[in-house]
Amino acid sequence: MKPAYDSIDAYLADVPAEQRAALQHVRDVIHSAVPSAEEVFSYGLPAFKAQGKVFAGFAANRNFCAYYPFSGSTTTEFADELEGFEQTQGSIHFQPNHPIPDELITRMALSRVEANRRK
Repeated sequence: MKPAYDSIDAYLADVPAEQRAALQHVRDVIHSAVPSAEEVFSYGLPAFKAQGKVFAGFAANRNFCAYYPFSGSTTTEFADELEGFEQTQGSIHFQPNHPIPDELITRMALSRVEANRRK
């Protein structure tokens, strides 16, 4: 699927300010955790790739922001720490005023990069 945007900056430009700031922060945390991360689109979502494999993504939705670990095992692995955040099998929903802690995003991203490396 061809993404509707040619960059994550272009995607974020269309997002409401409060969500844009929250997602930009997630983006910054991911780049701090995985400096070699390449910005891509996967399944139409802004995403991050390392070692040739997608390991994280995010999106703004009408009523929430979402972090996508691109593995249901991530939500299981970090279930205790994600308590209080609405989840689906493949996403973690959060509000700009109640973000996922930076340290947790870092650990989830690094966990996915490591799991992808082992595959």
